[in-house]
Amino acid sequence: MRSRYSAFVLDRRDYLLDTWHPDTRPQDLPPPEPGLRWLGLEVKAHALSDADHGTVEFVARSKIAGRAHRLHETSRFVRENGRWYYLDGDFAR
Repeated sequence: MRSRYSAFVLDRRDYLLDTWHPDTRPQDLPPPEPGLRWLGLEVKAHALSDADHGTVEFVARSKIAGRAHRLHETSRFVRENGRWYYLDGDFAR
């Protein structure tokens, strides 16, 4: 999760797509909005449901056009051939 957050901060869309599972990966990712500034990541919880499936609950904070934003999500990951991939996530309200 931390490496994917860092990829968002650094606008490494290639890394984000490479670590996204092929079954749910989009064709491409749009560039970030101009002026977007990432402020931090807090991993709230993580759990393994078995050796190859896990979840990470996190809050990522950002700011754009003077307004603060929070992305609170529980992401699902799967390990295939020893490598973890992002599957999808559920947003908290």
